Amino acid sequence: MNNKVKVLVVDDSSLFRQALIQHLSSQPGIEVIGYAINAYDAKQKIPQLKPDVLTLDVEMPGLNGIEFLKQLLPTNPLPVVLVSSLNLSVFDALSAGAVDFVRKPDMTVRNSKETFFESLTVKVMTAAKAKVRISQPGAATPNSPAPAPAPVPTPAMAGGAVRPLAPQGTARPMPFPALSRNVLDSTIIGLGASTGGTEATLEVLKRLPGNIPGIVITQHMPEGFTEMYAQRLNRICNMEVREAKNGDVIHPGLALIAPGAKQMEVVRSGRNYIVQCRPGAKVSGHCPSVDVLFNSIAANVAINKVGIIMTGMGRDGADGLLKMRQNGAFTIGQDKDSCVVYGMPMVAYNIGAVCTQASCENISNVLMNHLKGVK
Repeated sequence: MNNKVKVLVVDDSSLFRQALIQHLSSQPGIEVIGYAINAYDAKQKIPQLKPDVLTLDVEMPGLNGIEFLKQLLPTNPLPVVLVSSLNLSVFDALSAGAVDFVRKPDMTVRNSKETFFESLTVKVMTAAKAKVRISQPGAATPNSPAPAPAPVPTPAMAGGAVRPLAPQGTARPMPFPALSRNVLDSTIIGLGASTGGTEATLEVLKRLPGNIPGIVITQHMPEGFTEMYAQRLNRICNMEVREAKNGDVIHPGLALIAPGAKQMEVVRSGRNYIVQCRPGAKVSGHCPSVDVLFNSIAANVAINKVGIIMTGMGRDGADGLLKMRQNGAFTIGQDKDSCVVYGMPMVAYNIGAVCTQASCENISNVLMNHLKGVK
């Protein structure tokens, strides 16, 4: 019985396509069952070849990757790994339902090629186990207003035994009341995500008010893309969102994204808490690492702490979230049904790091009720 992941490579560059095929075919858990030279070719071959995963170039002549996904996924919900240059359109493709992406390498640089192929292999294997989430009509775009958050019919547990939330009701959406200045100034929120996290994090942030305690975010993402991702979120969300720079002060109304290829920590500086962003070795397999962020919050932040762990493969962030909870933090884990990959939140839940679980769409409600002191 062949348990290999069957991959269809879709790329219009014959040279790069051949490099992808050669590498993926050499991996013991992967079988390349064919290739397509453009989206039209792929549409013809998918029903015949029945791949488990597609690798897809975003920018192709004719039908581009984004429009292709919008046509393909509603009827063929295949996991798709994007292979993209440094281009903002990758986030539109992720919004359309792609599972993950990897940045195209400089093929003349050995280290760049090796890093790319290593990452591609991991992401293809991860994608084969991922849940494909189809973009819904009316989903937020960079120019659409953020929706008003809805109240939670059943309040989230603020601590104690680990248990899931009761199902969310159908209350009419309404704005949250303003948070007190004391809550705003005395709380730091940490959030970590990986595969599927670009859209999941957006889903949480766009539902939060602009007057939110300072948020620090680690999303596994290559260098260059984190700045574009922050800019995208900043256009959609109510709070200010930007890529973090070393020494940035954490304050209410600001969300800071860890820069790609740098580890981000929270430290005390006088009366303020700031972020330190520095190149460093991979931790838990990643740079930036969620564990690095969460461990620093657990060790260095004396004020109120909230930790949120979301969709992603592996266990990065689980141990750090446990330390946060042991140091008095309120912690939230994304639930299985709403995760693209229920890996990081599952490990965190299983080791007792999670106070309560919630769907991606309901995490903002849980967070706001906790900040308002709802018991």
